[in-house]
Amino acid sequence: MHDQLRSWAEVSLDRIAANFRNIRAVVGPRTAVACVVKSEAYGHGMVAVAKRLVAEGAPWLTVTSTQEGMELRQAGIQDTHVLVMADALRANFASMLDYRLTPAVHDLADLAVFNELALARGGRVRVHLKVDSGMGRLGVAADARAIAEAVRACPNVEIEGLMSHLASSSDFPGTQTGQQVQTFTRVARELAGAGIRPSLRHISASGGVVYGLRDAWLDMVRVGLSLYGYVPSASGPAPASLIDVKPALVWKTRVLSVKELPAGVPVGYGARHITERPARIAVVGAGYADGVFRQLSCRGLVCAAGVWVPMLGAVSMDMCTIDVTDIAGVKQGDEVELLGEGFNADNIAALAGTISYDVLCKIQPRSERIYV
Repeated sequence: MHDQLRSWAEVSLDRIAANFRNIRAVVGPRTAVACVVKSEAYGHGMVAVAKRLVAEGAPWLTVTSTQEGMELRQAGIQDTHVLVMADALRANFASMLDYRLTPAVHDLADLAVFNELALARGGRVRVHLKVDSGMGRLGVAADARAIAEAVRACPNVEIEGLMSHLASSSDFPGTQTGQQVQTFTRVARELAGAGIRPSLRHISASGGVVYGLRDAWLDMVRVGLSLYGYVPSASGPAPASLIDVKPALVWKTRVLSVKELPAGVPVGYGARHITERPARIAVVGAGYADGVFRQLSCRGLVCAAGVWVPMLGAVSMDMCTIDVTDIAGVKQGDEVELLGEGFNADNIAALAGTISYDVLCKIQPRSERIYV
């Protein structure tokens, strides 16, 4: 039952659906919106989120691995396109085709592997070819001639999509984004001249949509963070966000114990906090094994009885300690909010020295997801 949980995350599928609709309205009908549900939908629960987005009309879901795509198919999502964005392991290629997943190809030699698999099945395979437009990570070299030669040698492979990824879409003093868009546009143009015209060109993620990089929207955009109610942090003179999105997750735990301590008593591992006055502390049932950043030791905040109060001492594996000295009535079993509208993933990221993506993805499965 709900009252037996030490920690849990309450996820609003309605908010995720509203965020999707707002994004779709901004990019317009000529640009498809692919919904990124990898990494358990950034901690929100992949299957439940994917099913709601499919019900909202999402034409594409994107995942990292073949195994994530298989999980979606096994959960009953059969008719929606699923793009596997970052699985370059050839041992998984046959399973991608068995489960009707769309591979992203990062190496021209892999086209020949898919061509052989298609021949063995007596059909054709649709893939999205990823070009390294300047990020230096996954993707084939931006050499249209070599790409065209490799594609012609694989008649059973259809290049349905041409894709890349922007490394610095929210870095406004920098020039990398413009250079990447130019490179990608050039490759697409040269491939079209060679008779290779993918129906879906996509390079933009949430940052490119949020900050209006319209030259990068093309035929499809892939949105993740903004689906879940956050926008990528910008550097430099960023334009105002084009989309209105709201966070969809509240993370909670429960008070395990409340006790009175005199002044001068150490709290937690390493005695990182010593009480400066008589204090009432509460031990709550979430720690770094649940996703509470250890960097929040002695500096994090949680909400108890409607009041944001500080963490005391080191975050432990399974619990942490909070100061409830000035709050009346806190008792065992009370709910405590670890992440919510008053102290969200952006706030936690700023304190922990990381990014909101990291905060959301770190919330572990043992914090059960409850859909509200």
